[in-house]
Amino acid sequence: MEQVVDIPYTSDPENRLLSFDLHVPPSARDGSIIIFVHGGAWGGGDKSKHQELASQLAMASRFPVLVPNYRLTTKANKFHHPGHTEDILHFLEFLTTWEGTLNTTGRGMYLVGHSAGAHILASIFLDSSAISPSLTPSPAVLRATRGIVLVEGIYDIDLLLARFPAYRDWFIAAAFDDRQSYADASTTKLPLWKDESFQARWLVVHSTGDTLVDSPQSEGMYEHLRALYGGAANTQVARTFDQLDMEHDDVLDAPLFIEIVRAFVEGSS
Repeated sequence: MEQVVDIPYTSDPENRLLSFDLHVPPSARDGSIIIFVHGGAWGGGDKSKHQELASQLAMASRFPVLVPNYRLTTKANKFHHPGHTEDILHFLEFLTTWEGTLNTTGRGMYLVGHSAGAHILASIFLDSSAISPSLTPSPAVLRATRGIVLVEGIYDIDLLLARFPAYRDWFIAAAFDDRQSYADASTTKLPLWKDESFQARWLVVHSTGDTLVDSPQSEGMYEHLRALYGGAANTQVARTFDQLDMEHDDVLDAPLFIEIVRAFVEGSS
């Protein structure tokens, strides 16, 4: 396994949070890459903690796996949404023209987002431009995206706070500002992009053992996606709600999770 760490995706090489790690398996297949966007409640997490996951995904799929960091919310920096998502979108735009260690120009992209990372991906690949114009992907990004896997995600923040009110003070107020309602940050209200080149399939994953994010989050996103696709829902949107039974973060360590992602990528190729 070839691994290259801390590759900058901006002109600011001093900021390690604007960089990514690359994992290339032996006999890697051409054509596509897999990108994993970590969670951490918008204020924690790091790509270095997911090297084993990335290596296993790379070996199982035989596609290169890339794991980016993005800037995080801290008590000191007042950094908040949509900044985290802007960083990931910038990374995806960078990949459409990168000819560095791995030439990613023209490759298809499969994206996997866990927890807050799932919200980040949903905010990019559903149309949030009316609320956050900076989250408008280029036609090149939309055209390259083949599949999106949303794992143990947060999608409707008001619904989350109704179930877990302590999350407001824990991380929501810091990451999204402290306000009465977060309806404008709910990805289950966003429309599809009106771009015929965007043909990505979606997979929503939720574990029955997750006690940190409850299943109505994923159920709501799955139903929203099916409603958006209408008659094409059966081919464009899938779910896995009863195969995994481990805790929120432990899902990523499960061999079955690797197999679920591999099978989805194979089916979307």
